[in-house]
Amino acid sequence: MLDRAVVEEFLEEKFKEDEMKVPQDIKMTDLVETFCLYIEDDYYQWLKDNFKSFFESLDWDWIRGRIGHYKKEYNF
Repeated sequence: MLDRAVVEEFLEEKFKEDEMKVPQDIKMTDLVETFCLYIEDDYYQWLKDNFKSFFESLDWDWIRGRIGHYKKEYNF
């Protein structure tokens, strides 16, 4: 679930940068909600696709390697 306030801020910044204006007959709250739902639909499919590829062969040694890589890269 996306944070609607963060998405609204993002959209407002992008519209300003790109010199775009929202038509008067479109409420910002409706635009934000629709954009979030659009993203969330795509995000769920993306998660499913990445789950499939990450666990495709269920190679725990490879997964351990990925864990080690990201721990080193991002210090977690």
